[in-house]
Amino acid sequence: MASAAQWFEGSRPRTYPNAIAPVIAGTGAAGWLGDIVLWKAVLALVVSVALIIGVNFANDYSDGIRGTDDDRVGPMRLVGSKVATPQSVKTAAIAAFAVAGIAGLALAVTSAWWLILVGLGCIAAAWFYTGGRNPYGYSGFGEVAVFVFFGLVAVCGTQFVQAETIDWVGLLSAVAVGSYSSAVLVANNLRDIPTDTESGKITLAVRLGDKQTRTLHAVLVIVPSVVSLVLIAATPWALLGLVAAPLAFKANAPVRGGAGGPALIPALALTGLAMLLWSIGTAVGLLLA
Repeated sequence: MASAAQWFEGSRPRTYPNAIAPVIAGTGAAGWLGDIVLWKAVLALVVSVALIIGVNFANDYSDGIRGTDDDRVGPMRLVGSKVATPQSVKTAAIAAFAVAGIAGLALAVTSAWWLILVGLGCIAAAWFYTGGRNPYGYSGFGEVAVFVFFGLVAVCGTQFVQAETIDWVGLLSAVAVGSYSSAVLVANNLRDIPTDTESGKITLAVRLGDKQTRTLHAVLVIVPSVVSLVLIAATPWALLGLVAAPLAFKANAPVRGGAGGPALIPALALTGLAMLLWSIGTAVGLLLA
């Protein structure tokens, strides 16, 4: 039986910034339009965090039963390490998706009915990332999905449910958060190139190879700083987002330095923290405008 601490570690808390940052950025974009609705922001946060936990448990289950996690560097894998049964991890994933669905339904009822379809698409994308017969995460589309769902959908969705519209500020903020979020996965998959190649998991990093994957990470962590400069057109206070630039540079250090295996783990955590810091700085800047 897995302990509470092992279940928490199995939920991959280092990925939580991927869920929290989009809601902060989207709320800042809604505030830029003068339409923050706090209870909707809280519900959006519940949806986002529940989805990230759900997708992490779903990946743990699917990778575990395939044997992909039998020899894995990184955080606790519940099924792969055999501390929890596949069925219990699958149940945990379904429970997390249910929480996201209930919170999302409340937002849809009070905002727009078509958000139900968006929510179903998010849950399907979360499950089939590594689940099903032909998981798209095994074909190199994981980073694209993360950019779309934890960038564009999460940020723009958070802005929409509060302001009832999406503007260019929200869209650019979504691009920045999506870039950071994708960079987290790029660092993760860079670390796992040897084991993924051996197990037949053809991630984008496996397709690109070591050198080009490292270049991709650098590009992705630079994009948010460029977005901050463009957002000056909305308000000079948007430059507060640049507070994340030194941390992003530090996050990329192990990647550009040629680190591999466990030495790349700090790149994941620091990239996530840079994303969170960028979202906070940008949101504050938009609210000060």
